[in-house]
Formats: sequence, structure tokens, C-alpha cells
Amino acid sequence: MADNEVDWDALTFSLTKTDFMYTSECELGGVWRPGKIQPYGNLSIDPAAGVLNYGQGIFEGMKAQRTSKGRVVLFRPERNARRFQRGADRLGMPPVPETIFLDAVEQVVVANQRWIPPTGRGALYVRPVLWGTGAIMGVAPAPSYTFCVYVTPVGPYFKGGLSCIDLSISDEFHRAAPGGSGGVKAIGNYAPGMMPSKNVKKQGFAEVIYLDAVEHKYIEEVGAANFFCVKDREIFTPELTGTILPGITRASVIELARAKGYMVHEEKVSASFAMDADEAFCCGTAAVISPIGSITHGKHKSEYNNGNLGEVTLDLYDALTGIQTEKTDDEFGWLHEVDLNLPLENA
Repeated sequence: MADNEVDWDALTFSLTKTDFMYTSECELGGVWRPGKIQPYGNLSIDPAAGVLNYGQGIFEGMKAQRTSKGRVVLFRPERNARRFQRGADRLGMPPVPETIFLDAVEQVVVANQRWIPPTGRGALYVRPVLWGTGAIMGVAPAPSYTFCVYVTPVGPYFKGGLSCIDLSISDEFHRAAPGGSGGVKAIGNYAPGMMPSKNVKKQGFAEVIYLDAVEHKYIEEVGAANFFCVKDREIFTPELTGTILPGITRASVIELARAKGYMVHEEKVSASFAMDADEAFCCGTAAVISPIGSITHGKHKSEYNNGNLGEVTLDLYDALTGIQTEKTDDEFGWLHEVDLNLPLENA
């Protein structure tokens, strides 16, 4: 596909196959070595692979985007690298060194630079994955692993961009339980959420809100995004207890809000408290900051600002995206520039 065949304004959050990907392999107990850039395409895998039979795999989500200064940047990629390592350790896989992770991400972005949307018209979504690809019959760590990075140009995660979304709280399904793997991006955490998400979308909602699995009254996550609400201009978000993914956008919103003078509370947030708040939003790499227009719980519905964007939500959105696009100064040092002239391995 030629550049002029891409309708950047029609991009959605979906897969567009690009030109190249990165792969590296490692044996259990071995040492990761730098991998190679190769044409994007299918991989050969044993039917008895640990990832296929036991779900031994993790992934990350990142974005490379063009800024108002003409640079291509990643947002806090070292945070993704470290979370990737924690996830690998939790699932019994050899962690990928931060230097190899970052180099792989940069190489794939450079190799696919023609797919990076123009400033303000999307981003190049980067998907690092780690799979147990070695064959194993017993429930045990796979004997070998594949680290892969691929990319795709994307638009907004939720339809309508920054327009408010309507959410529904589930009393029937839970995302994670204490002592489980909810705090890492394990691939097995996501398939169980597909059916609940599909069900609420049939009812006209954008996504489902999950409550905690113990007391069934505290909000944990919005689908695959972190939850925030605002009451009397103070910000509340569920505390990290091991069942909630420690989102990089979540951490950035908290740091940014405190730097702007907002009081931020990381604590248990009950559904009743959230539904009585003044504003609510969710955030993540894919969603960025998405304002919530209403939350429905059973027969009760709470609407925020008559379905309009809240003042605090907009303030944080403008501040975060301003840094990401370099419309404002990156006073936190969060941006990581990608050198588009980086020499590629085995390209």
C-alpha cells in the first residue's frame, strides 16, 4: 500500500498489516540476544506450544507518534519494558532485557516509518509480545520463547474520539481476583472479557466496568482501561492491589494532576461513590483519556455534566496530549525520540 492510499482520517483502532516485524528467540534458562527485522508475516508454531495450550504469553501496548515539532516519539517506553519484565517473571518466562526491548521497539518503528500517521491524525500502535512457543505437554514453563514486535497505524480506541462514552457496571463478571494475574498484561486476562464487553455493546454501551471479586462493590477497571472519577475537583482512582493493571497512562495522569495542584486519592472507589461523582473518565495507551458521559448499574443510571465533557477531564486531557504531541513542554522528561535513521538489524 502506498502512502497516498492511506486515509489517515478514517483510521480506527484496528489492524492494518504493515511491512516489517521483529523477532528474537531464547531458551528457558538462556540469555536473550538481539533479534532481527523481517517482513511481517505468519510464524510457524508447534501445536503443543505453551502459549497455545496454557496461555503462557504477555503483551504490551505503546504508541509512536509524530509531534508538532516534527519528531517521532514514544511515551515512557522504559515503563513498558519494566512492566513487560514483571509480567514475564509472573508467568515463568525469561524477562527480555530493557535494552533489547527498547531497541526492538525503535527498530520496528523505523522500519515501518511510512505507516506513522501525520501529526494529530493517529499514531503507530506498537505491540510487543512474548510467547512460550516451545512444545510442552505438562503444565510447566515452555522450553523456548519468542519475543516479537509488530505495529499498525490506529485512530481512536472508542468511536467518536473525545466524545463522552456510556458504560455499564457488571455484577455478573469479574476481571481478576486477589492473588491472580490481574496486575500483569497476561494474554489470558483478555479473552474472558470479550463476552461481557460484547453483551454491553449490544445494549448500546461502549464498554463494561468491572467490580472487585471479593466485596463486589468497588470499581476496578473499565474493560482494558483504568478508571478515574472527580468529586469537588478532587480526583479518585482505584488503588493498585494486584488485581488492577498498573497503567502507564494511569501513573502519568496521577503525576500530571498532582503537578497541576489537584488532590489525587488512590483508594477503593465504590460504585455508589463513582456514580455520585461530578466527572468520570478512563485512560490507557489505546484510550488515552476518554470522558465518561454516564454509568449504568442495574436500573440506576448516573449522568455526568449532562453527557458533556467535564472541566477537570478536559484539563488533564489537554495537558497529557499536549506533552505527547509537544504542543507543550515535556517538563517530566517522558518523551523518547526515535531516530528514523537508525540502522536496522538484518533488514
